[in-house]
Amino acid sequence: MIDKEIGAADDPFDVEGDGPAVAGFPRRFARSRRFSLGAPRDFTVSPDGRRVLFTRTGGGLVPLGRLWLHEDGRERLLADPSALADGTGVPDAERARRERAREQSAGIVSYATDREGRLAVFALGGALWAARTDGTAPFRLPTAGPAVDPRPSPDGRHVAYVSGGALHVASIAGEELLRLVPEEAEVTYGLAEFTAMESMGRSRGYWWAPDGRALLVARVDPTPVPLWYLADPADPAKAPRPVRYPAAGTTNAEVTLSVVTLDGRRTEVTWDRTAFEYLATADWDAHGPLIGVQSRDQRQLRVLAVDPETGATGTAGERHDPAWVELVPGTPARTRSGALVEPLESRHTRRLGIDGRPVTPEGLHLDAVLGTDGERVLFTAWQDPTECHVWSYEPGPGSGLTRLSREPGRHTAVMGGATVVLDSRTPDGHTVTVLRDGEPAGSIASFVADPLLAPRPEFLRLGERELPGMLFLPSWHKAGTGKLPVLLCPYGGPGVRLVVRERAWWTCVARWFAEQGFAVLIVDGRGTPGRGPAWEKAVHGDQLTPVLEDQVDALRAVCARYPDLDPGRVGIRGWSFGGTVAAAAVLRRPEVFHAAVSGAAPTDQRWYDTHWKERFLGHPDEEPENYARSSTIGDAAGLRRPLLLVHGMADDNVAVAHTLRMSAALLAAGRPHAVLPLVGSTHMAAEDTAESLLLFELDFLKKALGR
Repeated sequence: MIDKEIGAADDPFDVEGDGPAVAGFPRRFARSRRFSLGAPRDFTVSPDGRRVLFTRTGGGLVPLGRLWLHEDGRERLLADPSALADGTGVPDAERARRERAREQSAGIVSYATDREGRLAVFALGGALWAARTDGTAPFRLPTAGPAVDPRPSPDGRHVAYVSGGALHVASIAGEELLRLVPEEAEVTYGLAEFTAMESMGRSRGYWWAPDGRALLVARVDPTPVPLWYLADPADPAKAPRPVRYPAAGTTNAEVTLSVVTLDGRRTEVTWDRTAFEYLATADWDAHGPLIGVQSRDQRQLRVLAVDPETGATGTAGERHDPAWVELVPGTPARTRSGALVEPLESRHTRRLGIDGRPVTPEGLHLDAVLGTDGERVLFTAWQDPTECHVWSYEPGPGSGLTRLSREPGRHTAVMGGATVVLDSRTPDGHTVTVLRDGEPAGSIASFVADPLLAPRPEFLRLGERELPGMLFLPSWHKAGTGKLPVLLCPYGGPGVRLVVRERAWWTCVARWFAEQGFAVLIVDGRGTPGRGPAWEKAVHGDQLTPVLEDQVDALRAVCARYPDLDPGRVGIRGWSFGGTVAAAAVLRRPEVFHAAVSGAAPTDQRWYDTHWKERFLGHPDEEPENYARSSTIGDAAGLRRPLLLVHGMADDNVAVAHTLRMSAALLAAGRPHAVLPLVGSTHMAAEDTAESLLLFELDFLKKALGR
């Protein structure tokens, strides 16, 4: 049995750029949650390579996630939440985890397995469930309260979970073996803190020992972090919600680690927390616990091997950088022999290193380490800045460096034994291929909804810096028949690359705007990943000037190359950091940009979180000029172009205060502008808002640019 796409027949539009497809796109975009539903994801491969577990919703327009197994070339449903009883509701800690992960589906959205991939556990509305891969029915496990982040022991005999901030361990039969109860109301055991989830890429707060007899557990005390209060203006009867938000320059949560055995013995892990206050990474492999700790200024990262008996730590590696040490996903790691796997940087290339020796060439930019198996290392890397491929490195004769993905696009993978599950996003869509010994041995179906409009951009290198760009022109436009207004759609910030040869949601949106009569340009400039450390760190100390300069240079280059583009009618739209870029465009370069839509934008960088913002701009008390250069609120008095500010009223990442204070500054300066509040939306527009928001933006830009 496999899923089938449900709901496609509800939208009877053609699949090319004719009128019905253009008209139907906003609804399809919203209902598919940005074309994320129906995609298989969260793959786990058993060590023998025979079993692949994954989640997938019931179709491209259905948000309910299910747990699946691929074995012997066939897919089998392991758990369907519609047939299982929910608990009392999604706990607040799970809601926070989902928001940090930008989760857009419901049902089974995450799970964890034992070492052999024969037992999977997951939470459903706070209830704890387990499913075996032997074909037996899922079964519910008793808990002390609503469960968050359940994980079985490697041997499958026990399961750990967090409830009410306490870490619990019970046998599969239901007998509670361990309970770590917070000493104070806001303290938690086994959960990651806000900055770890939002800015470091660490979503976990505990890790099992390989023998299942102990755990490495994080204790988080958030009480030093300042309190913010997020209200719901649409419901004045509801009290404001207190949130601990570590704004730049303020105090972080206190994070410590302990090794806890199942019989209750607890040993604190010791390191210089004054010099290294961030717990950036943690894991427990066959060689013991391995953690990465980072200094507050993020210029030092120390890798520590932990003695689980005493809690003492020894330095296994250390990295320094005058700007910041980049946290590369999946690192540090160790091979079976204990060799340390970590990034090694030169000025222009971040390379894969093993025990301090680079094993990849200059020009191949390390993106992430996906895992190790024996001495083999699986990783992703950029060579062409528009393609991210999966690579394998293994020492020894006849081994070396091998590229596993072939088609242009963005690829990632998971491995187990001789099996690699290759997850590919290409210009044709989403495919998942099961490779054994490097050869295709099957596939896992993807039911992502058809976007109705195939993107078909032209890829460009623009200006002296050869800025990667994508240009979308209306399918109906004939060269020489008229001038087209130009619409830029940047993100432009760290960690996000848009100009990639894949059918992504933003390329589909760009095509839709193009069919409305715009020439749409997307450019990745300095500060974006995939072109080496010097390119990424060119924004150190100033996150706006070089970014905006690159957008202007790319615009001028593309207008010079395409005479049908009208440089006298240029709009720009962006979200989050892209929203900051959009606002800066009309505030600082009104001679170039004539209208902007700025969504969920940080307007004063001091109000963004410590780890993310201090990485690029330093401490605001020590380098306030960096924050002034990178913020837009001080430019409010200079506005003379149409500006639409959009913000989710429930956003706890970029608080709505950013937009409200910007609006107040504009009003005080007598500068007309528009504000669109999204009631109930967080940092992403909710499904019931996304369709209308696209149409609202379109109407605003057409009026502003005289289209």
